[in-house]
Amino acid sequence: MWAAEHSIETCALPEQVWRLWADVDGWPEWNSDIERIELHGSFAAGGRIVMTPIGQEAIELRIAEALEPVLFVDEANLDHVVIRTTHRVERVRNERSRVTYRMEIDGPAADTLGPQLGPAISADFPETLAALVARAEAPSTDSRRVRA
Repeated sequence: MWAAEHSIETCALPEQVWRLWADVDGWPEWNSDIERIELHGSFAAGGRIVMTPIGQEAIELRIAEALEPVLFVDEANLDHVVIRTTHRVERVRNERSRVTYRMEIDGPAADTLGPQLGPAISADFPETLAALVARAEAPSTDSRRVRA
């Protein structure tokens, strides 16, 4: 098995981060590597996400687990490997949360393909997490907000 993990702390609440995750159509606003994305079904276990990274072929991800507002796990089944990414947010102390992305590559070819695929796929975790929390921390642009 091959694994990589990256975390970042934020003042955003887990519910704020969850709203961004559950809004799959909005992912390109904070994940600059996405050219196109579609959610098939609901943002829950069994739902499917078809994501096209910029300049690459589409990848189908299956939502293996979703526990609002704490985590969701997606899986991509490729030839001889399964790429499983856990997206977790947890309260760590007063007014702070930690957001963690953990990728694991398992399967018969994991020892060979993991070190090749894993670093390429997870290299943008720090950048993506920074953009995600910046978006979660931003003042709401919700139309229900009171205007002066």
